[in-house]
Amino acid sequence: MTYLALNATVLLSLLVVLNIFMRRSPWRAMGLTTLILLVMTAIFDNAIIGAGIVAYDTSKISGVMIWLAPIEDFAYTVAAALLIPSVWVALERKASK
Repeated sequence: MTYLALNATVLLSLLVVLNIFMRRSPWRAMGLTTLILLVMTAIFDNAIIGAGIVAYDTSKISGVMIWLAPIEDFAYTVAAALLIPSVWVALERKASK
């Protein structure tokens, strides 16, 4: 399985679950946070790839790159930016009941 297929599966599943259970999530704030985190990810991923700290199996990536970083590497940022605030909202709701 390629990184892109794995990331697409995880992100689509996450979005479906969040849409069903977390309709009142702070989507606007999550969008802005995601944008900022994606810019930071681009900067730091490219730095560590350029320094030779991280390398990718070229047979597992799509070949779509943002400078040196494969596009698949950004899925973890998107997942975290969506999941963490949603869990926070869910825990607040549970605590207030």
